[in-house]
Amino acid sequence: MEKKSIFFDLPYWKDLYVRHNLDVMHIEKNVCESLIGTLLNIPGKTKDGEKTRLDMAEMGIRESLKPITESGRRTFLPPACYVLSRSEKRQFCSTLSEIKVPMGYSSNVRNLVQMKDLRLINLKSHDCHTLMQQLLPVTIRGLLPKQVHTVIMRLCYFFNAICSKVIDPIKIDELQEEVVVTLCLLEKYFPPAFFDVMVHLIVHLPREIKLCGPVWLRWMYPMERYMKILKGYVRNRSRPEGCIIECYVVEEAVEFCSEYLESTPTIGIPKSLESRQNVRMGFKVTPVEYKMLCEAHFYVLQNTPEVDCYRLEHLTRGEKWLQAEHRRCFIRWVRQRIETELAKPEHCITQTLRWLANEPRRDVIRYSGYGINGYTFHTCEHDLRSKTQNSGVTVEGESLHVSSAKDKNPVYANMSYYGVIEDIWELNYTSFKVAVFRCKWVNNKTGVKVDENGFTLVDLNKEGDSSDQFIMASQAKQVFYVSNPNDGRWSVVLTSKPKLYDSGDVCNNIEETPSFSQRLPECEDDQNEDVSYVREDCEGEYIEVDNSKMNKRKNFTS
Repeated sequence: MEKKSIFFDLPYWKDLYVRHNLDVMHIEKNVCESLIGTLLNIPGKTKDGEKTRLDMAEMGIRESLKPITESGRRTFLPPACYVLSRSEKRQFCSTLSEIKVPMGYSSNVRNLVQMKDLRLINLKSHDCHTLMQQLLPVTIRGLLPKQVHTVIMRLCYFFNAICSKVIDPIKIDELQEEVVVTLCLLEKYFPPAFFDVMVHLIVHLPREIKLCGPVWLRWMYPMERYMKILKGYVRNRSRPEGCIIECYVVEEAVEFCSEYLESTPTIGIPKSLESRQNVRMGFKVTPVEYKMLCEAHFYVLQNTPEVDCYRLEHLTRGEKWLQAEHRRCFIRWVRQRIETELAKPEHCITQTLRWLANEPRRDVIRYSGYGINGYTFHTCEHDLRSKTQNSGVTVEGESLHVSSAKDKNPVYANMSYYGVIEDIWELNYTSFKVAVFRCKWVNNKTGVKVDENGFTLVDLNKEGDSSDQFIMASQAKQVFYVSNPNDGRWSVVLTSKPKLYDSGDVCNNIEETPSFSQRLPECEDDQNEDVSYVREDCEGEYIEVDNSKMNKRKNFTS
């Protein structure tokens, strides 16, 4: 008699569209462990081995991977297309151990890498989430055959797409079609033992999103984190329930008192630390060169909405008016223009425009760290002695493009610029202050490119225009750079995620990892093409035969 769940005795159970909620957190973790274990051939974690190869030989598939017994003493396993060589394992682990991520992005990645045995250890759920969302596709670049690398990237791209806070219902059907193709490609290259129930559940995730909504509303991360808090309440292991109840009641009482006294200012805690916003580090006041001060002041004028009308008026004085001339004369011109307006009896000059026209003070406040828009930025000098990387920055700006020096019709276009923060200034305009970042930008013509897989690569050694170094802190978005395993000159750009603590919107408190690629990796797979399951550029594995087991087997058969 076939076993039947007691839930089917409920009258409504057979009519439910979703009878069990699939937890993406645990599915992603188990798939990541299987994938990492198979790629690195970790004992106890890999889905490949002698028994797996014998099963495939018995099924009559992939005969080239069949184990070869040599002289009855050891067995040779040919290198499969999904297995890394020892040098590739060392490069994979070395890339991971050298990664510096932004503050609050994840745990320290280098603590997960064991260089002695060339494997990853103590992977937690969020570590697997970070690997699958961004880091794994970067670290395996150039280490595997192109087809295997592409299918792993497609799987990671799928997990990144379904974890978005906002999902277009039309794209869910596209994700369903793409994940079916991705799983078919996985079956084409990976052994049958790889496809346990967790891998099978992936195909049901898009349908469940259509019925139940976004993943971040249903996954287990909030519950798992709260369970850690409850475990921390336990002081007496013989009475865990009483400890949890006692600490919970105390915490509720303290929270009630803090809400009652919410309008009362705190003692000893700066407001910036309460909200985790506008955090400043390394305060000092120093004089700067007047030329650099003018560059920073020019950028503030260029990006202040109240000055836009004057900027456009100054740029339209003639067809041959070039950007360099505008940069040289605009500060003096706008000061004279504001003074002329103020001389009139009726003027509309605001206090902001009046102080902007007077230029900032010569002594600027400099910081080594600055928090804004949910990001914590540090200077390059601070990052050199830190375990995190918070100096990477990107900004989308309007750039003037000319075909030649004689071009009379320059064109403005939006471009993304990448660089690192060298200094953090706070310009003092007496009645208000403006924070700016002095950055070292990468040359967009020769130092930035997008490869065939959609990765954005930058060469940090190719500097851009040194006359345009400043941006306003409110415009900055944080990125971090991972050294390209294929070519050390280039670095892969990965976008960081902001931490918005003081927002009342629940969505902003849910982490969303930006995609590692600008598009879904294309699958250039020909069905008529013969697939090479054995790697010619990789060494195989020898398994020593246990003589005691062989003797027991002989005695049993005799």
